[in-house]
Amino acid sequence: MIRSERSTTSSSLGASRPTDQAHGLRQMFAKRVIRFIPVVANPSAGCGGLVLERLCAVYAGFGLNTLVVDASDQARPPSELADFDLSEGIEVLSSQVSYMPARGLPLRHVDARGSCATLLDALADASPQSDVVLIHASASELVRIFSHRARQSNLRPLLFCNDMAEGLTDAYGAVKTITQRGHWMAYDLIVCAKAISVQADEVAQRLAQCADSFLGAAQHRCLRLDPHESATVDPSPQFMELAAGLLQCAWTQTLGDTAFDNLVSPGAALPSRVTPVLN
Repeated sequence: MIRSERSTTSSSLGASRPTDQAHGLRQMFAKRVIRFIPVVANPSAGCGGLVLERLCAVYAGFGLNTLVVDASDQARPPSELADFDLSEGIEVLSSQVSYMPARGLPLRHVDARGSCATLLDALADASPQSDVVLIHASASELVRIFSHRARQSNLRPLLFCNDMAEGLTDAYGAVKTITQRGHWMAYDLIVCAKAISVQADEVAQRLAQCADSFLGAAQHRCLRLDPHESATVDPSPQFMELAAGLLQCAWTQTLGDTAFDNLVSPGAALPSRVTPVLN
């Protein structure tokens, strides 16, 4: 269940007297975290934007602020200013949704071990107002970003495909990558297809069977998303349940000192709403 409550308690406020404004904010938001959700890009499906849009709509309904980091091959490269200040690459789309074109960005944070995990720290610092960060990227890039942290958590990526053979092939390739290189052995799936599609259920079943038989991976949850459905239609209860489940198993990261410095810097807008938490 998702609810909103103040992140401060009398005990945390009374632990020590704040010495300055930044110190006081660190005490007030001591338990504030950002949740990172990996969304595996599928270039053959053609519905990545729809999936991300619907997730943002659900999280906005939950009272959460969402940043979409689009590092897929179809995305634009990040702003040139993002090389100096990552926050300059963030585009505000609404009061609760922001977007960052980020093609090629993960590899700018690669280290000698091939890990791009420092990107998560940089994003947390650049967008401390965000509650959720959706990272849309290829399976291989998501492994570089999350893999060593995924082994210590219940992180579960989201895959999507359409009801065509090409989309299924790309989805299976992604499952193969995340299981063999990232050691993620479970995933959620969205099939983008018309309500009358007879192939959609067959595609989901085929992917689940192949993932289980050949890779030992489990398809945790699967649902259909109609690309022709109006964007004004309220998300289905099943989709809301899937989105909430992604929050429950997301990678969580506590805001660091740099993020607090960004919050209190001149011109920064401190969040005026209460901080949402998960139970």
